[in-house]
Amino acid sequence: MPLKDKITDDMKAAMRAKDASRLSAIRLLLAALQQREIDERIELADADVLGVIEKMLKQRRESISQFESAGRKDLADGEKFEMQVLSAYLPLPLSEAEMAHAVSAALVETGAAGVKDMGKVMAMLKPRLAGRADMAKVSALVKSKLSG
Repeated sequence: MPLKDKITDDMKAAMRAKDASRLSAIRLLLAALQQREIDERIELADADVLGVIEKMLKQRRESISQFESAGRKDLADGEKFEMQVLSAYLPLPLSEAEMAHAVSAALVETGAAGVKDMGKVMAMLKPRLAGRADMAKVSALVKSKLSG
């Protein structure tokens, strides 16, 4: 079952259960997916859906830090709940060892020799690790292996 269909089914289940906060978070996700489909005039594949979810999670993390620094625990808690709902649609994250192995394999495949080849390596890794690894950590790992 495509991920987008699963999200739609979860929305219907939240409606039936009268779970307003969960329903709201799922509707935000579906609205973001639909907006991307309209903007790009495409049907989103699972990898694209994961990209949208990751972007929304990143926005939530930034909002939480700003709300907490402003002393707005109530708003931060709402964002944390939305993060939990969104995170449920991501595949299991990679361990540090699995991430290191994927980076090493990509370095060999691309034949990267130095930091100037970092873009080529990241372009190969991004679709493979989408939703399963923090790309900032992956980028730091690639940079350390290329410069070291």
